[in-house]
Amino acid sequence: MKLAADRVMAALRAPSRWRAWEYAAWVLIWAAPFVLPQHAALINEISILALFALSLDLILGYAGIVSLGHAAFFGVGAYGAALFAKHVMPDPLVGLVVGTVLGALLGALTSPMIVRGTDLTRLMVTMGVALVLLELANKFDNITGGTDGLQGVVIGPLLGRFDFDLGARVASFYSMAVLFAVFVAMRQVVHSPLGMSIQALRDNRLRLAAMGHAVNARLMVVYTVSAAFAGAAGALLAQTTGFASLDVFEFHRSADVMLALVIGAAGWLWGGLIGAVAFKVMHDLLSEITPQYWTFWIGLFLVVLMLVGRDRLFHPARWFKRKS
Repeated sequence: MKLAADRVMAALRAPSRWRAWEYAAWVLIWAAPFVLPQHAALINEISILALFALSLDLILGYAGIVSLGHAAFFGVGAYGAALFAKHVMPDPLVGLVVGTVLGALLGALTSPMIVRGTDLTRLMVTMGVALVLLELANKFDNITGGTDGLQGVVIGPLLGRFDFDLGARVASFYSMAVLFAVFVAMRQVVHSPLGMSIQALRDNRLRLAAMGHAVNARLMVVYTVSAAFAGAAGALLAQTTGFASLDVFEFHRSADVMLALVIGAAGWLWGGLIGAVAFKVMHDLLSEITPQYWTFWIGLFLVVLMLVGRDRLFHPARWFKRKS
């Protein structure tokens, strides 16, 4: 009996264990700014997008909550960190906490609207929240800078010693460190009893409710956590660029992170990271080759991905094999 129980516990703990390839992958990630110092700015952008994708994956891939307005939390975090640095204190770590907390507060306030209704309702509500915040940021231009953006944002040295340089090397390490911390935290969340119940809720909401679990409360908690991580991503963008504009609330922010998650696969923590790398590299390369039509080629890639399937597309040996 005890042997059977031990086997069950081992099977439950197996997904939460780090694999050797994960350690190797993170070593390569941390080595990237050293190996490719000329692309530090791109590495910084990828890290921020990956963090943003992880936050969306928490509600989309694990909880099954669809959203087309995740930029709302991203933008609140960006403006919160920028305004804090400009008017209160320039310390980047404190500003990061401010952006994260503001994202969480907005997530907590809007979560009651998200846990009710159908997927279509959630799509419209999430997109509506982002559009309302975009208009408010434009309206109160004396605070946000309006269409000109919030200028004059000066970020202090990281840990009081490392100044943000024009080459973005410090910024890349800073964003990667935050990304790693959030990645580790999310591993704990998704493999915890709360995370397991969230995935069970995604698969069968009625069954979980019949077992006596508070379905709406769990959805509100995970939505708030996701919003906090999105706010942290927005804060990183504002701090590493020294600028915040209405662009952080635009629809393309929500669309880009959704595309990154589609490319990398939702419901898998590494999917957000892989998707962010693929999307940003394709965007960077294609926009240099065809500045006006890069979206066409990304769209074509997504069509092929959907038609062929991720497993077959990234395994050339399977291209000419028929599906069984």
